[in-house]
Amino acid sequence: MLLVMFSVCLFILLMQFIWKYVGDMVGKGVEIKVLLEMFAYAALYLVPLGLPLSILLASLMTFGNLGEYLELLSIKSAGISLMRIMKPLIILIAFITVIDFIFQNSIAPKAEGKLWTIVYSLRQKSPELAIPESTFSKEIPNYNVYVRKKDKNGVLRDVKIYDFSGGYDNAVVVLADSGRMKMSDDKEYLVLTLFSGEQFQNMNMRQSNRGAPEQISYKRESFSFRQILISHNENFNMADESFMRDRDITKSTMELVTFIDSAKIVNDSIHRMESPIFVNQIYSNSFTGRNFRETQFQKKDTIYTDDFEKYFKQASIGEQIRILEGSKSKIEVLNNDFRFRLMNQEVRKREFRGHQIILTRRFSYSLACLLFFFIGAPLGAIIRKGGLGLPTVLSVFIFILYYTVDLFGFKMAKQGVWPVWQGMWLSTLLLVSLGAFFTYKAVNDSVMMNPDAWKDVFQRLIGKREMRNYSRKEVVMVSPEYEEDVRSMQTWNVNVKQYLAKDRKFSFWKTGFGDKELENLLARMEALIEDLRNTEENLIIGKLMDYPVINPLRFGFLDKPAGRWTCCLIFPAGITLYLIYTLKQKQINNDLRTSMKVNEEIIKELKIEN
Repeated sequence: MLLVMFSVCLFILLMQFIWKYVGDMVGKGVEIKVLLEMFAYAALYLVPLGLPLSILLASLMTFGNLGEYLELLSIKSAGISLMRIMKPLIILIAFITVIDFIFQNSIAPKAEGKLWTIVYSLRQKSPELAIPESTFSKEIPNYNVYVRKKDKNGVLRDVKIYDFSGGYDNAVVVLADSGRMKMSDDKEYLVLTLFSGEQFQNMNMRQSNRGAPEQISYKRESFSFRQILISHNENFNMADESFMRDRDITKSTMELVTFIDSAKIVNDSIHRMESPIFVNQIYSNSFTGRNFRETQFQKKDTIYTDDFEKYFKQASIGEQIRILEGSKSKIEVLNNDFRFRLMNQEVRKREFRGHQIILTRRFSYSLACLLFFFIGAPLGAIIRKGGLGLPTVLSVFIFILYYTVDLFGFKMAKQGVWPVWQGMWLSTLLLVSLGAFFTYKAVNDSVMMNPDAWKDVFQRLIGKREMRNYSRKEVVMVSPEYEEDVRSMQTWNVNVKQYLAKDRKFSFWKTGFGDKELENLLARMEALIEDLRNTEENLIIGKLMDYPVINPLRFGFLDKPAGRWTCCLIFPAGITLYLIYTLKQKQINNDLRTSMKVNEEIIKELKIEN
């Protein structure tokens, strides 16, 4: 199962890669051998990303099948826990995790370096020459070519060629009635064969003694047959792989660690070297006070300017302008100098973060294999559905969520907004949370993924509830006490009227969905219905089915005041829960009124009988 899912996931990721870089491959006239080599390296490059997805999908489908065919239930009934069932697979996935890390350390960097070398070479190669009709084409350097029409046999009609290889002042214009175009055998020249045409060429311009240009002369030549060679290299040349050698993606783990350690030392030394320079140039040399009195610069985090202001006000206008222009010039020099220094430091920091990101990603991608198993296996045991339906949907959703969070953390770490460890381990923290949650739910046989449970919750939210369905009992052990039941119904109606008369606008923030008075009323109503079910009167049995089924909502986290006030502070959550409570309370009030009417009807029937 894992091998099949791995092949499928790798194929999907490879198709996505091809779609992303299809513009660099189409129309280049590259041999199929180069493209196959590129696809092979791309498949190796995508293995660290496809392996966690395949483990998630395979584990979810495997345990989903076991749950669907009750095999998981049979194993649990024999006294074997879910964790014991997962133990052999955990060992296998841990071994795959180690293999994945070794693969990322040794094979993936080399494959990635060769892959981006081929992609770079494809981008540098010019596309195959295709001259459009009725449009000037500039695909040939220094030439503009116009063809009015192209026949099916390759003949070009009404050809115009503007040759600017000698400069715009010495342009050559060639007009031909027809022609053909082909590449030379060595793919380095474009051969244009022209028929029945003329050539116009500007002659060199000469200056007269007065400095004005003389009249421009040109040369006109007619021909019936002519061939023109244009330099246009169509061969594919692979770039040298050495330019990828120092990139972070092509280094092993030990090389990354060595670079990070050395980069830390270099950055610290640069900081210690440039900090005194900044202080000397900005403070010590700029505010010495030698131009005004004898006040010297005080070595503290302040700038003493009182004497300078007195000196500046007493100076002449010309002297003030000279001082301001000199200050402006010095500020611009210092600004450019330190901007250049900061730019160099930013380049070093960006390179340093890039190596840290690649190093952290290798560990996080390998650990993701194990964490995805702890998500897929328990989730499959919970949903109890196999095949390619629901497991595939859940797997794709979880993986997209993981990849989105991982990409977000990568952007934050790359731009230096977050520390690298925070950005790169953010997605792993998400997987740990999901894995712990699903494992806990699966070990405790949760029904969170049971469609019937969600159907019941949804029906309760929208107001659709189950209906009562009673029939007369064949054997009645104890007959109902009608007089006691009538008194109970009358007392119940009075209590309900008192309950409905109370103002409950803000009771939600005091009690949440828990209402002890309502629960007492419902319990008494169910006891009354259970007693009246022992009647032999079909009319009473029919009336009992008119009682609505009242199921108050309960959220455990809202039982405590801290949970309710937390939702109150979170504006959208608080408003949503309060609206749900208001609608549900309105529905309960209507059901209580309906129950009171049913009580009155039953009381009326029982009094008639008595």
